Amino acid sequence: MSRIGLKPIEIPNGVTVTKNSTEITVKGPKGELTRSFHPDMEITINEKEILVARPTDSKEHRSLHGTTRSLISNMVEGVSAGFAKALEITGVGYRAQKQGTKLVLNVGYSHPVEFEPEKGIEIEVPENTKVIVKGISKERVGALAANIRAVRPPEPYKGKGIRYEGEYVRRKEGKTGK
Repeated sequence: MSRIGLKPIEIPNGVTVTKNSTEITVKGPKGELTRSFHPDMEITINEKEILVARPTDSKEHRSLHGTTRSLISNMVEGVSAGFAKALEITGVGYRAQKQGTKLVLNVGYSHPVEFEPEKGIEIEVPENTKVIVKGISKERVGALAANIRAVRPPEPYKGKGIRYEGEYVRRKEGKTGK
């Protein structure tokens, strides 16, 4: 039984939610998000809350129930507050800088690595060892942060690389001499 799917989603002030057959549009102070959902899911929009119900207890409907509720909840949270992922860069000579809207990473390769954020995503570089990815879509913010981290994931011997803020990297001991 999906416990998450049963929870109602509260609609904050300044956010409007509209339903057009299987498509839901959420507008808020930060922007607008639209997403299409499975036609079997029964989505009810009241004055201050959204309810998601499933027609049967089949395996497919049970799996879609909580997922649909979470996706709508993330849309509402994104247009009202937004999402952010912070990355830390560790290593001698490793740094990040912003050139216009592009993010340029120098992480030990013979060339700098550049990232151009897509529309609706913003990259901030408060320090040369810290990168913050912001946006209204949780999915797109997380995907861009994962792509940046994948350029140089943290390695276990010296701990060098790009990691999420607060991520623990298990360190290993190196070779032992005779």
